Amino acid sequence: MAMATVGDYELAYDDEGSGFPILLIHGLAGDRSAWVPQRAAWKDRHRVVSFDNRGAGASTQKDEPISTEDLARDTLELLNTLDIESAHIVGRSMGGAVAQHLALMAPERVHTLTMCASFGKLDPVGTRILTNMREVLEWRRSWADHASHSAAYFVSPEFYNDNPDTVNAVVNLIAGETRMIECYSHQNIACIEHDTLDRLGEITCPTQILAGGMDGICSLTGTRWMQERLPQAKTVIFERSSHFFLMEEAPKFMEVMGDWLATHTP
Repeated sequence: MAMATVGDYELAYDDEGSGFPILLIHGLAGDRSAWVPQRAAWKDRHRVVSFDNRGAGASTQKDEPISTEDLARDTLELLNTLDIESAHIVGRSMGGAVAQHLALMAPERVHTLTMCASFGKLDPVGTRILTNMREVLEWRRSWADHASHSAAYFVSPEFYNDNPDTVNAVVNLIAGETRMIECYSHQNIACIEHDTLDRLGEITCPTQILAGGMDGICSLTGTRWMQERLPQAKTVIFERSSHFFLMEEAPKFMEVMGDWLATHTP
């Protein structure tokens, strides 16, 4: 792990491998450790950078309002600090929303854009789920209670029922969170307020939309809203999975990404 100074914040990051860069942006519930399998798989052919957004992981945490656009500015400054002129940008959930702003504010820095279980705007169900998650955490002041409440939203019912050990591992991981509750709350609100639907058509780089067919947080309704505004984008639906399809259908995800990187890497 290394640290980069970005404005008033210190961002923790991992920088591995060599070759054309891939920048990985994590979601609301996680940090850069969410990308461990992908970093291991891609670092032989690519320079792979993953980092903790401010307010998560080992990066600076402050009790302050934030937007997905603020996080995109941090990301752009990190690219500058690391002398990365252009990269494959891969964002999951909130990270995909951050990546949209990055592609809009600095299109020359985004060689390709991949949005995993993400959204241009949350639909009413996704908004309700995120609100429920935030309220439980704020009311109980317990990451363990938040984890138990949230886990069933992250995976499909079949996966939840058939893989209790894996589900418990996810619950325990979230229950062990050390970030400030206020940081999560502000980023949760940033996701609810995120709306780039009117601007998505400005994104012209090769783009793919990856979605879980059973995802309630980032639903197929929200996926359709993005597809309508990004008609050139490639869309892959992981039909049997929910929000964590990277885990539920890991081999398929790695195959999709392998084909994407092989096709679009200079």
